[in-house]
Amino acid sequence: MKTAVPTNKVFEHAGSSIMVRGFVQAIRVQSKIIFVIVRDINGLVQIIVSKDGATDANAAASAGENALFEIAKNLSVESVVAVSGKVKKAEQAPGGAEIDAEQIEVLSAAAPELPIPVVTKKGGEETEAPTRFDFRWIDLRKPEKALIFKVWTELERGFREFWHKNNFIQLYTPSFMNTASETGASVFKVKYFDGVAYLAQSPQFYKQMGIASGLERVFIVGPVFRAEESFTTRHLTEFTGWDFEVGYIESHHDLMDLEEGMIISGFETVKKAFENLPASAGAAQISSLEIPKQPFPRIPIVEAKKILAEKGVPSDEEHDLSPEEERAISEHVKQTHGHDFVFITDYHKSKSAFYHMRHPAEGEPSDGHGSDRSKRADLLYRGIEITTLAQREHRIDILEKQAIEKSMDLKPLEDYLNFFRYGCPPHGGGGIGPGRLVMRILGLSNVREATYLPRDVKRLRP
Repeated sequence: MKTAVPTNKVFEHAGSSIMVRGFVQAIRVQSKIIFVIVRDINGLVQIIVSKDGATDANAAASAGENALFEIAKNLSVESVVAVSGKVKKAEQAPGGAEIDAEQIEVLSAAAPELPIPVVTKKGGEETEAPTRFDFRWIDLRKPEKALIFKVWTELERGFREFWHKNNFIQLYTPSFMNTASETGASVFKVKYFDGVAYLAQSPQFYKQMGIASGLERVFIVGPVFRAEESFTTRHLTEFTGWDFEVGYIESHHDLMDLEEGMIISGFETVKKAFENLPASAGAAQISSLEIPKQPFPRIPIVEAKKILAEKGVPSDEEHDLSPEEERAISEHVKQTHGHDFVFITDYHKSKSAFYHMRHPAEGEPSDGHGSDRSKRADLLYRGIEITTLAQREHRIDILEKQAIEKSMDLKPLEDYLNFFRYGCPPHGGGGIGPGRLVMRILGLSNVREATYLPRDVKRLRP
């Protein structure tokens, strides 16, 4: 296979003959010259086709002297082409160089009318999201849309580097479960041969099993499913989760320390990868991306509620934060600490899963569990929750008691409870929503925009 030069490297080949491949973004036809803009994943390059210039030898044999010019003139926008020719410097051209075409091969011709535009006219409005998502593969041809998934890639690379350096082991957990959920929340029920199964709301049980197995530090990258009829800008029915679980911790603060390291590693990788990003949609957000400093601010939810009350922010629920409250407390932290991140800690037991360890009550020994406060924390980034983490309850007698308090039937939980009957290290972990993180990094208005193929209550295609 002949090697093509990426469009952002064309300038380096001035004076040489090369080949580029990509989509036709624009065509401008004049009487004796045609300008063709070709786009690949790296950028744009200008192609010059002269009526009196070189022609493709094979095409000329059957189509006449100006075959190359005719090929160029009949191109449709978004057709896929391979263009060969000589590179010359041209300050006015994208990347400072252009190619005098010697050959154009149409690899795939596009229909003349596109269902959605790839290039939005200056001052024009973007096509509405539902229509764009119907034709997502065309929508993603836009450089600013491709950038979203480049950022995803680099962010995950940074997280993985942290996990690797800190001796985490990757697990690949099933999506089918035999029980409805670890928390009783809405799950998808599916036919499973002669019985039923449930799509995992998270890999929670299985990553805890990894700790009970003695693996000590594990992470999981995979899909999670939520059968919730949510129509917000932050919720999907299926999304990618980054989960981690760590053994031999002393408190949920150990988990916060670790996640801070993950995020810093991810942000540094993104920042480095796009430090020379040319001006385009998204470039400004990345160039202004701040590498957060440790430690991140940590505010108990009781204190957060007091701060919000003093600011006159209404509260609908005593023990949880509304989206409005999340935005307000994040703004407060930015103003007072200069930080984009904040951990909200020590949630009430009513807002904590049965497997969350609770603080000892006043007068109890350090290994007590009688408080109404759990060792749970949520991480907010620029006004949106991106992580819930907690120290887990690993003592089987207390775990069973807390499940019963939540009115849960122990029988469906038997497999899970067995993880703790034969010795299990103290442990904890969290689940990260990278879609929300990318959404905030790039200043997107909806998590669907940060998702390759979003799935919500009304969308199952393409």
